Amino acid sequence: MITGKASVLEQFKAPLQLRQYPIPAKPEPGAALVRTIMAGICGTDVHLWKGELPITLPVILGHETVGRIEQLGEGLEKDWTGQPLKVGDRVTWTSSTSCGECYYCREKHQPTRCAQRRAYGIGYRCDQAPYFLGGYAEYHYLKPRVNIFKIADDLPTEAVVGAGCALNTAIHGVERTGIAWRDNVVVQGAGPVGIAALAVAKSAGAGQVIVLGAPKHRLEMAKRFGADHVIDIDEVKTPADRIAAVRALTGGYGADVVLECVGSPTAVGEGMEMCRDGGKYLVLGHYCDAGPVSWNPHVVTRKQLTVIGSWSYEPRHLRMALEFMRTTQQQFPFAEMVSHRFTLDQANEALATTASWKAAKSVLVPG
Repeated sequence: MITGKASVLEQFKAPLQLRQYPIPAKPEPGAALVRTIMAGICGTDVHLWKGELPITLPVILGHETVGRIEQLGEGLEKDWTGQPLKVGDRVTWTSSTSCGECYYCREKHQPTRCAQRRAYGIGYRCDQAPYFLGGYAEYHYLKPRVNIFKIADDLPTEAVVGAGCALNTAIHGVERTGIAWRDNVVVQGAGPVGIAALAVAKSAGAGQVIVLGAPKHRLEMAKRFGADHVIDIDEVKTPADRIAAVRALTGGYGADVVLECVGSPTAVGEGMEMCRDGGKYLVLGHYCDAGPVSWNPHVVTRKQLTVIGSWSYEPRHLRMALEFMRTTQQQFPFAEMVSHRFTLDQANEALATTASWKAAKSVLVPG
């Protein structure tokens, strides 16, 4: 029996354990087996490790993965865009697959709300075949109906994993806001989601993008991605002062659109006050449940705000992200986001580095 290694979350708030699982001998029809090249450490992984989303353990974390095809199941001949697939191709894939048949998929065109949708690295146990259903492993099994995307030769693996799910998620979210040409935009958060939202807002035509966050190395990355102004929350310490700083940079009115990319409940009330009257507020960073916050709904009425939520992304957003990264590598260097590399048996150190905000992007390279 041939086996492969995986780093496994077996208990919340406890170290991941290195385990060996049997590698499937042959993928079922429509499935694929890939060897992991690189897997990203997402902020969501930190929340999952802390138990902030009700998932069933044990789980191999990791939903931002690039791999090389080892085996193709019968009938899996093309990627999502129609390109032919073969053994040896470098690929990525959507973190989940919707059923295409339910009320939300067919009638309401909201496939991210499909009740049958389950995400790799989150929604699949790893103590039963085919085991390898997350990125923190030497291999990854892609189930039938998976949305695979072949990666262009001129797009580095580091860019795809550096952007991770953040870019796909940001494209989906910004799409829902309808950012207009020359809009003033505020991005709350300078982590991967915030950096991605900055890039998407810029490409959507925003005239000025202001990024709030910390620590300084993340704000420097925001400048590298074209932020017009950055506000260091370690220096501008109170919400009132940060709101005043945003208003001062927007003619006294506030932003046309504010994009929440933090995942901290306290950011929401603060961000709404950064909007101009009649502005839009997008809650993008709360994939996991970080708890409630007290806020005054009168602010929404008084300011006549539009408040928008966005959950994950669709396959078309990943297609858009890959082309966007490929054609804007100089302007938006997502490959430079990869700041810390770890081996598979260093997964706990990788998680800790991400949790402490020391990295722009931590990745696992199984070897």
